[in-house]
Amino acid sequence: MHKTLLPYPQVPQLAKTDIAYATNDPRLTPFFLHPARPESFDALVAERRGRTYPRTDLVEVLNDQYRHLPEVAPVLRNIADLSHPNTFTVTTAHQPSLFLGPLYFLYKALTTINLAETAEAQSGGKYRVVPVFVLGSEDHDLDELNTIHLYGKKLQWQSPETGAVGSMSTASLAPVLTELRSILGESEAAQQLFARIERAYTQSATIAEATQAMLHDLFGGYGLVVLNMNDARLKRHFVPVLQAELTDQASQRIVSQSIAALQAAGFKTQATPRDINLFYMKPGLRERIVAPPSPPGGGESGLPSPVWRGAGGEAVSPPPGGLGQSFSVLNTDLHFSLPEILDEAAQHPERFSPNVVLRPVFQEMVLPNLAYVGGGGELAYWLERRTQFEHFEVPYPMLVRRNSALWLDRDAGKKLAKFGFTPAQFFGDTEALVRDFIEKNASGEVSLALEISDLKEIFDRIAAKATATDPTLEKAVRADEVKAIASLEQWESRLVRAEKQKHEVTLNQMRTLKEKLFPNNGLQERTDNFMPYLLKYGEAFLTELKAALQPFEAGFVILEDEG
Repeated sequence: MHKTLLPYPQVPQLAKTDIAYATNDPRLTPFFLHPARPESFDALVAERRGRTYPRTDLVEVLNDQYRHLPEVAPVLRNIADLSHPNTFTVTTAHQPSLFLGPLYFLYKALTTINLAETAEAQSGGKYRVVPVFVLGSEDHDLDELNTIHLYGKKLQWQSPETGAVGSMSTASLAPVLTELRSILGESEAAQQLFARIERAYTQSATIAEATQAMLHDLFGGYGLVVLNMNDARLKRHFVPVLQAELTDQASQRIVSQSIAALQAAGFKTQATPRDINLFYMKPGLRERIVAPPSPPGGGESGLPSPVWRGAGGEAVSPPPGGLGQSFSVLNTDLHFSLPEILDEAAQHPERFSPNVVLRPVFQEMVLPNLAYVGGGGELAYWLERRTQFEHFEVPYPMLVRRNSALWLDRDAGKKLAKFGFTPAQFFGDTEALVRDFIEKNASGEVSLALEISDLKEIFDRIAAKATATDPTLEKAVRADEVKAIASLEQWESRLVRAEKQKHEVTLNQMRTLKEKLFPNNGLQERTDNFMPYLLKYGEAFLTELKAALQPFEAGFVILEDEG
């Protein structure tokens, strides 16, 4: 594969904040702590040395979650090493999307694996670094996770269940697997690939377990550890923050201030915080917890003083702040007094699910984490969190943009060369590409820009003479100028249309290729699934990607199959 890097500002499909962070825009400097570069790792490790992490519980949970999977030596070693204080992590995270969703799911995993290798090499043997993929298994928006696009067809999983998607049964996937088998075909490679996917989804009880199995199958050999944080043993360590969110409700205030500062710097809001950034969760249920505004006087509600409990159930002092009188779970008949909900959090932390505002804090409290790998949208909401982390006294990780890539097979590369475009040029608007092609390949000159410029100069001279004679005549001259220029523009359009008709076959091929590489004028990585590429290239697809997706490289990766 031939690899080139396209500077991020030349990728029109990327958001403003994404490009700004990737290009070290100084306006974003106040919103993160450590620059995204290898030299930052020693300082990140120093911040975390001596800090207590729930390593025993973490290893116990991981061993339980891997019990149903084949043993792979690099994964076993990494899990075991997480019990040692000299082992740290770099992480990424994503919801358990159907069949691993779009390509960027894999790009996140590979960037994280390579980042762990880079960090460990940077240490010179002083510490170990484990790549961890955190499954956002508590997400309940099935419509965001239940579809993939494969060979121009859409596969969609319909589940009768509600609540956290990761906890849903794999049994309802049977019709989707049947359809997948038909789409993949009967070749030996297709049958082997289908067998791997079928094994992951039929030998796992839940969607989260199946996603873990797929990631383990593809990346276990590289030591990637997949963690489902929806576990009472891990959430027990999150109880102080859960209770603080219910009483003090500081996240809304703190994050809103950061958002306002980002907006003042010229950037858009990514995730708006709520008064309470928690869901209540049971089997088949994940609904927001809401409460009335705190009463005046900082929480003197007339209720008996609540017993505020720590992670081990011991009585501790509540933080200062307003204490609401009651709490409800939306779309249910569940209601709690303040003492009841604080006790519920202490006794059953697994029933409380953080939203996108609090989820990063939970993750960084549990993992001895140095860096988070995310896409542009994810890093934008992490940039809103620095002061929130400081409030909860949780170390803030280095933010590393995951690699993005465009993969061109040999046929696509040949067609691009035939059309006279480089891959970088093909990121542009489709109709602009068509116009560029016409101007390069027309049998005669189709642009009348020079003639229009000459015409404007002529009318300027006429206007000057008319004004000298009678100033009121200039308006009539300018009106005739507009008509004349419009006439030339119409002629230019006619010339372009005539050339388009001559090149109709080639232009249709161009549009088809553009749609293949940039579905709906978006990025390939946001639509295409990995299966067609794994079928075509075998394991070399993953090997080539791992070699190409290097963290800290500044640019969008373009990979061209040279045959």
